[in-house]
This record gives sequence, C-alpha cells and structure tokens, in this order.
Amino acid sequence: MRLSRYYVPTLKEDPADAEVMSHKLLMRAGMIRKLTSGIYNYLPMGLRSINKVAKIVREEMDRAGAMEVSMPMVQPADLWVESGRWDYYGKELLRVKDRHGRDYCLGPTHEEVITDLVRGEIGSYKQLPVNLYQIQNKFRDEIRPRFGLMRGREFIMKDAYSFDKDEEGAEKSYWEMFEAYKAAFSRIGLRFKPVQADSGAIGGDFSHEFMVLADTGEDTIASCKSCEFGANLEKAKVNAPEDSCNSDDSATPALEEVGTPDARTVDEVCAYLNIEPSKLIKTLLLKVDGKEPVLALIRGDRELNDIKLRNLVGGNEIEMADEDLVKDLTGAPVGFAGPVTLSKNIRTFADHELCLDNDWVTGANKADTHYRHVSLARDCEIDKFADLRVIEETDSCPECGKEIEFTKGIEVGHVFKLGTKYSEKMDATFLDENGKTKHMVMGCYGIGVSRIVASAIEQNHDENGCIFPPAIAPFEVAIISLAGKDQAVADKAEELYNEIAKLGVDVCYDDRKERPGVKFAEADLIGYPMQLVLGGKGLKNGIIETKDRKTGEKGELPLDNFVEAFTAWRKEIWEKWGMSL
Repeated sequence: MRLSRYYVPTLKEDPADAEVMSHKLLMRAGMIRKLTSGIYNYLPMGLRSINKVAKIVREEMDRAGAMEVSMPMVQPADLWVESGRWDYYGKELLRVKDRHGRDYCLGPTHEEVITDLVRGEIGSYKQLPVNLYQIQNKFRDEIRPRFGLMRGREFIMKDAYSFDKDEEGAEKSYWEMFEAYKAAFSRIGLRFKPVQADSGAIGGDFSHEFMVLADTGEDTIASCKSCEFGANLEKAKVNAPEDSCNSDDSATPALEEVGTPDARTVDEVCAYLNIEPSKLIKTLLLKVDGKEPVLALIRGDRELNDIKLRNLVGGNEIEMADEDLVKDLTGAPVGFAGPVTLSKNIRTFADHELCLDNDWVTGANKADTHYRHVSLARDCEIDKFADLRVIEETDSCPECGKEIEFTKGIEVGHVFKLGTKYSEKMDATFLDENGKTKHMVMGCYGIGVSRIVASAIEQNHDENGCIFPPAIAPFEVAIISLAGKDQAVADKAEELYNEIAKLGVDVCYDDRKERPGVKFAEADLIGYPMQLVLGGKGLKNGIIETKDRKTGEKGELPLDNFVEAFTAWRKEIWEKWGMSL
C-alpha cells in the first residue's frame, strides 16, 4: 500500500477527552474516530490491526474444533425472558421496540440465541459435542464509557459456545478453549496471565479471565510468587484461619455501652475510643435483589467483597441499604449499626477472620453509641462464618500458603463453565445412549477483539507512539523514501516495496511528498515494527537503513541480496518479541 493513496488522518496533539495512552495514540495515529460516547469508527489503519487479531483468533478457534457461525445482533426479548435475564441483566442491556411494539435488545452476548439455535437442531448424543463461534459487534450500554476501545459501548467480540452430553465432555471442551486462548494471545504477542474469576451476569460456577499485564489496567490481579495461582480481586479466596472459632468467651468482659458522639466512620470511632481498626467490627447492611436485607460483618481495617457476599447469599444483585432502611431496621442512623440486639429476621454473615477474637467494638444500634467487649458467640446470632473480604497483599496464597503480589491487568478474554444454567431454563435437551432426555452441558468463551488492539498499545508504547507486535501491526514493514526529486531513489524504493510484497509480508510504502521528519515521526507514531529508510546517500553506498521500533536499534541492509538479508532481519525482529514466523 502506498501511503500517498491511503487515508491516515494523524493528529499532532492528544485529544482533550482521551485519558489513557491507547486512546490517545489510536486517535493520534488515525486509527479510530469517535462517533458518540463509547462508539467509534474504525479507520483503515485501525481496522487492519483489528482484522489481524480476528484472523489469529479465528485460526485458533478452527484449530480447536470450533465452527464459525453468524448470529443476529438484534435479539427478541422472548428469549431473554425465557432465560431469566431480561430483568437481571440490568441497564447495560439496550432495549428497543419494533414498529409492532415487540421488545428486542441489541446483543451484548449470545447465550440465549445460540441455545435457541442448538435446541432446534440437536436431539441426540450422537450430534454432540459441538462448539460454535462468531466474531461480531456487540453493544453494552455502559454507564460510563471511557478509555476509548478499552471500555466502549459498541465493540468487536469473539464469542464461542460449547455443548456437551455430560460434565466430562464439558470439562474437556473448557480446557481445549483455555489452551486455544493461550495460543492466540501468545501469537498476538501479548504478555498475559490467566486468572480465576467471578462469572458475573453470564453465570456458571467456574471461569478464568485472561489478563494483559499493564500498569494502566483497571483490574488488580493477585498472583502467587511460588505457584501458578492467580485470581482477580473479586474471586481471590482468603483461606479460613487455621485456628477454629474461639467460642471461649469467659475472658471477655460484659458488654459495655459507650457514647461516641458524632463518631460514625471507622477512623472516627477508633480515634475516639483509642483503639486500632482491627479491634472494631464494621456492620454493613445490604439489600439482595433490591428486597431482602442482609448483614455483613468484617474487621474494621478490611474491605467487604460484595461479589463473595452475593455468591454466598444466592442473589443476582447486592447493594448497600439506604439511610432510611438502615434506620428502620436498626433504629439508628448510618454509622451506628451493630449485630447485638438486632432483629433476628435479618440474615447475618461474618467474615471467618472474626472467629479469632471475642472482644470487639461494634455499633449499638443507637445514635452516638457503640458497644465494647462484644463476643459474637455470646452476644450475637451469626447465620454463617465465611470468606467475605477482599484479599490483601499481606495475605498468603490460598493454594500454597506462600507470598502473593498484586499486579494490574486488562481483561481481554473470559472462559466460563455454564453447566446447564441456560439449557435447563430454555429446555435444550437431547436423548442419551439409553434414550433418556438430558440437558446439554454448556460452556461460553469470549475474546475482546477490538480491546486487544488497545491493550497491546497499553503494553507497548513510548513517548513517540505505538510499538505494535509484528503479528497485529497495521503494516509489519514501512519503506520510507527520502527521494525528493531523485527519481533513482524513488525507483529503487518502489522495487524494494514490490520485492517485500512478493514475500507475502504486509508492507506499506511512504511515497508522500513530505519532509523526512514528518515521515519518521508518523512511522513511530503508528508503530510499524520494521522501518526501512532509503535516501540518495544510501543508494550510492548500496545500503538501506533499518530501524527496529521495539528497541530503537538502527542498522543497515545491503541492496545486493536484499531479500535474503531482509528475511534474516525480519526473523530477528520476531524473535525479539518471543514469536516465531
């Protein structure tokens, strides 16, 4: 491709609304343009990179035995009502009506559609397993779209769905997809880590996220320094204390009511009573699915993991109670609730760390008042002790007990074991070997194709622009001609361009009538992995200058035997990325 005929509207300055580096560089490099909040046009350079990601993903899906289909983006509400997600999915689901008043939605995912498709076609165990995938635009009405392609409302996604006759087959399908994801992300050139994750609105009881490691990532990953354990903070388990719950409260003094005027927060109460936060119990009143109140107790210096609590109580959504509900159920303003003398019809859950002590400070369910010397065993009714808190870097690995560390990551893929969640609700059945009707066992597997491009830039950039991995760069090689009015240089650059193209290498030729500085700056901004620069002096000396965008290293290739020298240099560039041709 000759850049003189190519649409690359680069920008000299960062857009005012761009917050993260990938958003800034995708805009400046002329790869995307914003249409409206969270929705972008993909320009030629950006689309080339996205298509290369899609090609690699497609090849790995095919290699793993999945088959490509294409499903409608517009989905009838009836299917979502049938699965129970029409109301549960929430406001991210963009609902629309057609001219007849029938309800539809723009698909954020396709579990319902694929289950409806398969249940109408598969009736026997002999037709299983089957794994179907698509690469398609999705729409999720994010409350706060941000960071360009990192968290948009419309995006390109690969979603796959496996159907098996039993758990053993579903397990096999899950790990085949897991390995396919590892192969795809490795080929793309990403530094990534698979971690245990919560299944969220998709459902199922087991899942892994694939995280691109980057300092700008929205997610925090807990990883063990000694074993393979990795999990996001929503999922990372904190093991129960080795000591059993201390039920001996004989040494705990009697309850003592103390005034704590205007001391509502943990810090305020601890300062007033001259205690450490680790000696206070935070009492949190929450609502499950907007209705049932539950009480969660955690140590004052810990943070509640509401995902763990949601999974424990079995609800779909969990939220903090408002001030009116707190006062109605506890008789006290926010900041003074506690588990002592509280109504017994509120389910109460305590973090298992609280088993280790009996002498606590809690709210007294009375304004400006707290209790000293609270024993959970003696003074409270606890429905269950469980893991309720967010893991901290000082905690030990839940699998091997050794030291962990926190890193930042960007989710680019997620694999789920769905079990029979959708097949039961939507009656997707088959006849087994004995003629008995059974529900198909499902898996679901997603990759954020457009997000991968942004993630690659977050992981690979410098002050001059993008540094694309060779496999997904808009063009792997750029020839920069400094011909000016020298026709001999222009002719040689054209010749080299044609020779590289014949090798099947993705190459662009910067033949524009621009100053050399402009060409060099834009080559770095766009992030071509390999740059070849030809000028009059080089032509006279029989060489072409080279630049490795990843390392900045410059060199030369001979014009005689160019193809052989170029092929060897290209191989070196890929190897520096830990990739092979």
